[in-house]
Amino acid sequence: MRRLIAGLLVICIAMPLPAQAAMVATDAALAGVQRAQVERLLERADVQARLETYGVQPAEIKARVAALSDHEAAALAARIDGLPAGGDIIGAVVLVFIILLITDILGFTKIFPFTRPVR
Repeated sequence: MRRLIAGLLVICIAMPLPAQAAMVATDAALAGVQRAQVERLLERADVQARLETYGVQPAEIKARVAALSDHEAAALAARIDGLPAGGDIIGAVVLVFIILLITDILGFTKIFPFTRPVR
């Protein structure tokens, strides 16, 4: 039994295994990460629902992302990082209006002439 195991070990060590070593450029390493970031964003249910309202199918989205060059994927990932987290400016304006309206009704401020304080 020992001879069999020793023989197998000798054969495994003597057989050359295919190996490949090369330098990986930073751009090439980042391209995969950036492409994955774009794919993760496009896999979200709310994003897919919005794209389907525009008539774009999920299979078509995956095909288009796969067809992007590394430079295009990097540019798209940079634009995604630069987008505001909360959405559009309309939501922020409505939020500020509601906060000012509530403070006006509670009597802390007097901004709107159509409100009466509770006090």
